[in-house]
Amino acid sequence: MSKQYETVIGLEVHVELATKTKIFCGCSTAFGGAPNTHTCPVCTGMPGSLPVLNKQVLEYAVAVGLATNCTITQNCKFDRKNYFYPDNPTAYQISQLYFPVCRNGYVEVPSGDGTKKIRIHEIHMEEDAGKLVHDEWDDCTLVDFNRKGVPLIEIVSEPDMRNADEVIAYLEKLRMTIQYLGASDCKLQEGSMRADVNLSVREAGSTAFGTRTEMKNLNSFKAIARAIERERKRQIELLEEGRKVIQETRRWDDNKEYSYAMRSKEDAQDYRYFPEPDLVPIRISDEYIAAIRARQPELRDAKMARYISQYQLPEYDAEILTGTKKLADLFEATVKLGSAPKEVSNWLMGDTMKLLKEAEKEPEDISFSPENLSKLIGLIADGKINRPTAKAVFEKVFAQDIDPEKYVEEQGLGMVNDTDALKKTIREIVDANPQSVADYKAGKTKAMGFLVGQTMKAMKGKADPGMVNRILTEILNE
Repeated sequence: MSKQYETVIGLEVHVELATKTKIFCGCSTAFGGAPNTHTCPVCTGMPGSLPVLNKQVLEYAVAVGLATNCTITQNCKFDRKNYFYPDNPTAYQISQLYFPVCRNGYVEVPSGDGTKKIRIHEIHMEEDAGKLVHDEWDDCTLVDFNRKGVPLIEIVSEPDMRNADEVIAYLEKLRMTIQYLGASDCKLQEGSMRADVNLSVREAGSTAFGTRTEMKNLNSFKAIARAIERERKRQIELLEEGRKVIQETRRWDDNKEYSYAMRSKEDAQDYRYFPEPDLVPIRISDEYIAAIRARQPELRDAKMARYISQYQLPEYDAEILTGTKKLADLFEATVKLGSAPKEVSNWLMGDTMKLLKEAEKEPEDISFSPENLSKLIGLIADGKINRPTAKAVFEKVFAQDIDPEKYVEEQGLGMVNDTDALKKTIREIVDANPQSVADYKAGKTKAMGFLVGQTMKAMKGKADPGMVNRILTEILNE
């Protein structure tokens, strides 16, 4: 009988913080920009330059720590992590090893039929390295230091995850929490959230850890899930063949769905850490922690529960709406303007999601205002436009954030509520379609739909379908 194996996974998640300037200097952190234009003597490691901590970095780190149930290290400091790499001009990284700012936290994620607590070993602050650009045409590698010194927090989990589903649930929980805090946009495709997967396998029932590998270059949840499954199989195959798993860092190629060895995996002693001599230790007071705790926003779980109780939304609606901060903010702002909560939810979950998918955009890319969504909903509620017209107008609102009231007036899209005019049109339709009338009287219900459609066409879509049905039924039954 073949052996059963258990997968053991821990994550190192790097998050770029949403500060306007870098961690130790005043250079811009804006994404993009011509290479090496967001740089200065400090972030390029010029002799004699000295770092100064950006206080917003500490605030974001503490906020994330509190939101993930961590203990805040009230006396913390920075350390130097020494290594040479071409995109690291100082030949060291300022990080935290001995006294990280946050420790011993956890988040709860859905797992199986219930929830599972994923423990967080620590969260530490550090600076990002630059970026190597490989030019295949000229067969050379160029260095862009714009990213050097961009502030990061690294969230290090305990090895508590056992499969890709738990890993994705954990990452989604972290991403949502950090987005709600405003600490980062957590865009994997832009590298503002990056996950390194530490994975090992062991025989089921064993308590000893196997030899782990670390996988890098994972920039989507799908890539992470594929990489986990592939690496798990690779390690089991090695063990089944009587070979050893080598502790190493591996690079994942998502196109080929294959990972390959980059370098042997270093341990802490390989980096020759020592206390950072150019930065003073940080003393975090009880008052400072209390002030940040008081400013913490309502997070996703609490918001979801409130939407169900306060707005009587179904759990499914609440789950979708709170899935991104942008959708939740848009929902609440539109409801605050007086629109019915369920109606707002329907527009956001239905037409908005459909148009986002067609445009290959994310909810964060929504550009229309709550005011214009509320006006559109009001036009329907007041009987000024019907739903088919509203859907067409909403496409304009979605794309250009137009004022729907002005647009409806300018384009003459308002509903015809003149009963006499509507009766006249319906009689003409009935007279012109004797076969459909006969079919209706013979019990064929589709004939009614045809006559309604002909009426709406004649009215250029500007009639209330309910009124059309009522008048048509009266005329047919005369």
